[in-house]
Amino acid sequence: MNKTSSKILTGFKYVYLVAFFALLAGFFHPLITNTSFDSVIVGVLVLFVGLAGGVLLFKAATSEKRKGVFLAGGFALMGISLYYIFQLSGRV
Repeated sequence: MNKTSSKILTGFKYVYLVAFFALLAGFFHPLITNTSFDSVIVGVLVLFVGLAGGVLLFKAATSEKRKGVFLAGGFALMGISLYYIFQLSGRV
């Protein structure tokens, strides 16, 4: 596999991830109700914070040297994401 196709494949993975998160955050709701897309953008950002926490937890499971740092950072980002979800739903 050459460099160009590898970069295109990597770019496609990120575009797919952003599109999936946008749909998960309710992309069609503002189109139907004629409201702003602010909640969708915030929802996508919250999902990316949770994803970063999940990636750090995965790195903690596969790393030998910095297991504690990755574990603490992953749980911290997951907690921040959960707090944002509760804040957006009006439960805090």
